[in-house]
This record gives sequence, structure tokens and C-alpha cells, in this order.
Amino acid sequence: MTPIRRRLAAGLLALPAVAAWSSSAHAQEYPNKPVRIIVPFPAGTGPDTNARQIVAKMQPVLGQSIVVENRPGAAGQIGTDAAAKAAPDGYTLYMGFTSTISIQPYVFSKLPYNAERDFEPVSLVGTLRSGLLAHPSVKATDVRELIAAAKANPDAFNAATQGIGTYSHLAGEWFSSATGAKLRFVPYNTSSPYTDLLAGTMQLMFDGMPAAIGNIKGGKLKVLAVTGTGRHPSLPDVPTFAELGLPDYQPIAWIGLFAPAGTPAAIQERLAAAVAAGAKAPDFVELWRSFGGDPVGSTPAEFKAFIRADQARWSAVVRQAGVKLD
Repeated sequence: MTPIRRRLAAGLLALPAVAAWSSSAHAQEYPNKPVRIIVPFPAGTGPDTNARQIVAKMQPVLGQSIVVENRPGAAGQIGTDAAAKAAPDGYTLYMGFTSTISIQPYVFSKLPYNAERDFEPVSLVGTLRSGLLAHPSVKATDVRELIAAAKANPDAFNAATQGIGTYSHLAGEWFSSATGAKLRFVPYNTSSPYTDLLAGTMQLMFDGMPAAIGNIKGGKLKVLAVTGTGRHPSLPDVPTFAELGLPDYQPIAWIGLFAPAGTPAAIQERLAAAVAAGAKAPDFVELWRSFGGDPVGSTPAEFKAFIRADQARWSAVVRQAGVKLD
């Protein structure tokens, strides 16, 4: 090899090391200005509240202010699309949810974003237990009794949902498919189904615990089972679906931090560390457990594996239910 070729080869071999050093240096400087996190739902809603809870914990770790920007509309698609098209520099991030990342890609044939291609999963903030909620007039005391009653009297139970293709609807369809219990799903597209559920007009609903736990503890609703591998500390007397013979029925509500595709890995790791520190803080853990949550705080690799498994579950549910919204 000639001297020129040797120098050229050495230069090419050094390129990865230079890139790694540049990425590391960038991460050490990051963040040097405020960070923006897009939440694709209105201010004051459950997803927005959960996002702001972890943001409050991330700010002191990162040493910069974090601005939550609510970009609601089209069931979360407007904000998700805006985040997908943001510069991959770590200063515009996205708080994603089960509905926008794991469900909508399968209920819509066309979306303005690609959940897998356009985002880097940074960290799973936490999961939120879901349950089968029932009005106190429902005689069943657990899921097994409800299944037996629904099979004996098909269509006797009305199950409220937040709309066709929503989390609450598909969680119910999943339950019906897994158990053979036929339920009549009633969509509430623009109003809260809880009004009729609390009044007893609707007998059942599948939903996350944060929206229901106050009424459960107040005796206005009961929960026949919750998701998860073990009982939740805030609901120690409520069995899991797995305990009652449904180990594969695990609709998971979750919230996680994403960055636009192409964001440097070192910045992703820095952000993931901030999420993990916040999610493991004792007061954060206590807060989330009070409403049926399970804080996590994962690495990017762990979150990516979680997303793939969750998307596989929901795509099968959507296919089985035959739901398409366009």
C-alpha cells in the first residue's frame, strides 16, 4: 500500500471515532436552551397531566426548563405529526401514548406520520392499569361471574366506549374475543361516557384506572379485574385478569417520551436518564401508584422492544375486530 493510500485508509478508520466523539460532546453540551415537549391532547386532560408530572421531575435533572406544548386535534394526530417533522436535535420532543403509537397505525390506513419510522423511543415513563369497570347494580362480583352472565344473556350488558377504534372500545373487543362474552359497545364520540356509567344507563366500561379510581374508592363504581402480573398496591382487593384465568388479556395503557428520528443516540440516553431519575423518585412513585399507575423509566432499547410487543398485540386486536376508520 502506498503512503497516500495508508493515510486515506487511516482517515476512513478514524471517521467512526470522530463521529462518536462529536455525538458525545454534543450530549455533554445538551441541553443549553429550553426543551419543548409536544403533547397531542388538550391541557388539563389525563394524558397532559401525566406528561406534566414527569416533566416536573426531568427539569432539575437536565438543568433547563421544559415547555409543554399542547397540540390537540384529530385524536392526537395533529400533535404527533408536528413532532414527527421536528428537527432531530433534542429540543423538540414528543410524549406518546398507547392510542397514538400502538393503536392508530392499525385502525387508520393513512396517517400523516409513521410511528415506527419517524420516532426514536427514548424512555417508557410508566404504565397505567386498566380494568373492567361496572356500575354497582351489576350483580357479578368478578370477571368470571360476568362472563357467565354475558354468555347466558347475550347483549344484556351495554359497555360504554370513548368511540369506535379507541382504547376503551378495542380493550372491550379484545375481552369479548378472548372470553366469548358478547357485549353491546356504545360509542361516546364527543361526550364523556362516565356520566351514563355512573347513572347506570351503561353497565360496563373498559378503561384506565386514573379516570375511574376516585369513583371506585367512593363506591360509585366497582372494578371486576385489572391488568398486570400482580395486584396493584392501590387496589389490593381487586384480582388481576391473569388470576381469573385470562393471562393473555393485557391491554396496556402507557405514556412514553420520544424524539424525532435521527436524534443523536447520546442525547437520547441523556433524556432517558432524566426520565428514569424522575420515574424512580419516591414522591413520583407514590403519586402514580395512588391512581393505579406503575412508573418505569426505561432505556431507549428497552422502550423500543416494549413498543414492538405492544404494537403486535394491538394490531392483532384491530384485525380480529375488523375496525377501520378510513
